[in-house]
Amino acid sequence: MSMILTIADLKDLARRRVPKMFFDYADSGGWTESTYRANEEDFQKIKFRQRVMVDMSNRSLESTMIGEKVAMPVALAPTGMTGMQHADGEMLAAQAAEEFGVPFTLSTMSICSIEDVASVTKKPFWFQLYVLRDKDFVLSLIDRAKAAKCSALVLTLDLQILGQRHKDIRNGLSAPPRFTPKHVWQVATRPGWCIGMAGTRRRTFRNIVGHAKGVGDLTSLSSWTTEQFDPHLSWKDVAWIKERWGGKLILKGILDKEDALMAAKTGADAIIVSNHGGRQLDGAPSSIEVLEEIADAVGDTIEVHMDGGIRSGQDVLKALCLGAKGTYIGRPFLYGLGALGKEGVTKALEIIRKEMDITLALCGKRLVTDMGKDQLRR
Repeated sequence: MSMILTIADLKDLARRRVPKMFFDYADSGGWTESTYRANEEDFQKIKFRQRVMVDMSNRSLESTMIGEKVAMPVALAPTGMTGMQHADGEMLAAQAAEEFGVPFTLSTMSICSIEDVASVTKKPFWFQLYVLRDKDFVLSLIDRAKAAKCSALVLTLDLQILGQRHKDIRNGLSAPPRFTPKHVWQVATRPGWCIGMAGTRRRTFRNIVGHAKGVGDLTSLSSWTTEQFDPHLSWKDVAWIKERWGGKLILKGILDKEDALMAAKTGADAIIVSNHGGRQLDGAPSSIEVLEEIADAVGDTIEVHMDGGIRSGQDVLKALCLGAKGTYIGRPFLYGLGALGKEGVTKALEIIRKEMDITLALCGKRLVTDMGKDQLRR
C-alpha cells in the first residue's frame, strides 16, 4: 500500500486483478475514444499560479454539494456493473465513501441493488436514474430510492441511445460472464476475483431482475435493456420525475451552455457537466473544456458539478477554479475497487485528498472554497 502513490498505480493493479472484459468496460470510451482521451489530456493544459509567503496553516477541504456537507467536493460517480470489478462492489464503495465523508451515487445498472446498498450504510446515498420505456418500472425505481432514504436523485440525460464501445462488443461483455473458452480463461486467470465472486449471490443487475416485468433471468434481461432505453426523453419528463421524487434533483450529462440554461429552468438543484466519461458521443469536447462557459452562462441559477477525466486532486481543484461546486470520480474509485476492494476505494480518495491539500497550500489558499479563476494562469 505504501508504494501506491497515484490513481495510475491503482489502475495498473486493477488491470492485473480484474478479468479483462470488466476492466475494459470501466476503461473504455465510444468509437475511437478521442473524447475519452481528451477528458484526461485537457486537464494537463491548465496551469496553476504558484504563490509563496502566505499563511498555509489550518487548511480545510470541507465544502457542500447540494447543501450536504462533504469532507471534500468529490462524489463517487454512478458507474454500471461496479459489482463486477469486485464482489459486492457497490456495497463496499458506498461504505468507503460514507466513512470518508463524501457522497456515493448508485447506478440503475448496478450489480448490487438499492436495497443491498441501504442494508450496509447508515447515511443517505444518492441514486442515479435512467428513464426507460417501462414507466411503471421507472416509477418503482424512484419509490425504492425514496424508501431507501436516498438524499438525491441523479437523472442521466445523455443515454437515450447507447453509444457503441468496441471493447465491450469484442469482449462479449455480460454479467455474469458467459461460459465460452475466452471468458473462462479471462476469469480463471484472476483467482482472487473468482474467490470473491464465489462468495456472493450478487452477479447480475439486481435493480432490475425480479423487479421489472418479464425479467427473471439473464437472457431476458439482455434483450430488455437493449430495448428499454427511451429515445423520447425530453425536458418535459423532468417535471414528472421531479414531482414523483420530491427531493434534491441533479441533472447529469450537460455539455452545452444552451442545454445548461434549459436545465436551470427545470427547478433542478444541480447539473453535472459530463460527456458520460467519453462513452457516448465520440468527438464531443471534454467536460473540462466546456465547464467554464457553462458555469458562466448559468451563474447562480443552478449549482454546477463536473464529471469526466479526473485522475488527481489537482484535477479536482482545476474544475473548482473553473466554476464547479462539486466533482465526481468514476474510474479512479473503480480502479481502487478492482485493485484492493473497499480498501482500494479508500486509497483512491486518500490520494485525491492529499493531492488537493498540498496543491491548495502551494497555490496560497487555506480553504478549498476560496479556489477560483485567480488561481489559474490565463
